[in-house]
This record gives sequence, structure tokens and C-alpha cells, in this order.
Amino acid sequence: MTTRGERVPGRVAIIMGSESDLPIMQEAANILNDLGVENEVKIMSAHRSPNLVSKYAMGAEDAGIEVIIAGAGGAAHLPGIIAAFTPVPVIGVPVKSAALNGMDSLLSIVQMPSGVPVATVSINGAKNAGILAAQILSVKYPEIRQKIKDFKAKLAKDIEAKA
Repeated sequence: MTTRGERVPGRVAIIMGSESDLPIMQEAANILNDLGVENEVKIMSAHRSPNLVSKYAMGAEDAGIEVIIAGAGGAAHLPGIIAAFTPVPVIGVPVKSAALNGMDSLLSIVQMPSGVPVATVSINGAKNAGILAAQILSVKYPEIRQKIKDFKAKLAKDIEAKA
């Protein structure tokens, strides 16, 4: 993990079901790194390595993970399976699939049953997932709150400069 700028507390896990999801999910790591939020990237599959997923999810809280971002395509069970095994907030990233352009992933993640929520961002929206993870952490960590405020101020300034 490469962190840009001053490091702040908070740990985010970025999990994906396949190495092919890495180019999309790297955007979450990039924005977290820009904000100085510690993160780790893992590849594990709800279908091909379910024992590994359940063990990781059950141990996430004790390992100091405070938010989990889980990306998956197709049936996209990974975010829901993780949410079923942990009290840690889970953000799902539907990864665009070849068959249905990511709509299958989006609907699989967003339609979680009552009691097992997964916050869901747009298809391939890993950058927004990283920002949302930082915003969740900012409730506990004022340092992250300030970095989010600075980030949003820069967004506004950049748009104003283009006008």
C-alpha cells in the first residue's frame, strides 16, 4: 500500500472476487491513499473460496477493519456474504459484467434482505466507495473529516476554474 500525504487512523479492507476486478477496485485504494486512510486489498471469492471469505469477515472487526468495500461482478454475492458475517459496515461495488453490463451485479448487491444491509454505489463506482468509506470513518476521526472537507472544496474549486 502506498499512502500519499499525512496518514490518519481508520482501516478499510478492499475485497474483490477476482483479479480481473483489480483495475476497477484500485480506484477505491487510490482515493483512500490520497486521503491518507490505511487500506488493504484482498482477492477472495464467495463461490470459489467461501471458507476464506467467511473467516476473513468474521475476523475483520478484531483485526481492526472499520469499513469493508467489496466488489463483485455477475451474481455478485461477495458483498452480501461478507455483510452476513460481520458487524463492520460493507459497501458494495457492482463490477460491470460482460453479459448484462453490470445490471446483474447492481441488482444482486442492492437487493439485500432486511437485516443484512450493504451500502451500494454505482456500477464500477469504486472511487465513490472509497470516498464513502472515508466519510463513514470521519464520524469517528476528525482528521478524516477535515480531509473530506478539503477534498470536496478542491472538487468545487476545480469545477469553478473550468467555468
